[in-house]
Amino acid sequence: MSTPVHKRGGPIRDPGDVLAGVVSLIASAILLFYLVPNYIGEPPILESPMMSPRWLPRIVGWLLLGFSLLLIVQGLLVDNTDKEDGRRIDKGPWWRFALMMVGLVVYVALFEALGAVISGILATLILFAAHPVRTWWVYGLAIIFPAAVTFVFVKVMNVPLPVMPF
Repeated sequence: MSTPVHKRGGPIRDPGDVLAGVVSLIASAILLFYLVPNYIGEPPILESPMMSPRWLPRIVGWLLLGFSLLLIVQGLLVDNTDKEDGRRIDKGPWWRFALMMVGLVVYVALFEALGAVISGILATLILFAAHPVRTWWVYGLAIIFPAAVTFVFVKVMNVPLPVMPF
């Protein structure tokens, strides 16, 4: 004897995932087919296609498109009605969101004045304060990560960033 299987009606099992996937799909299509070709200029002579200013936005656009398709498929196949599902969003306190916004504002506002490294360190420390990090050695990443990302952008990808204020 078989037991009845309780399924949600319709082909969509998780409407939240499908909605997020469709929104991401639209954003990636706008990025790939409108913004990159129309607003990012490409010099006529390039030594390597990877030196094109369109290269990184194209990679990000195609990754976003692929992940949004996977999210839509997940929303169609995976049921999210179980209370023990690990994908449920638990909202934190309001001050956590406020600190994350402060970190974004600090990074954007101080980027030109203090450079990418110092503003990145400050923003990362604010994000660590927003999500209480209790391990002391992780705070070392607040220095290493912004410095490494800035180094990759400036030295490897030849992006002219203000590194330091001096």
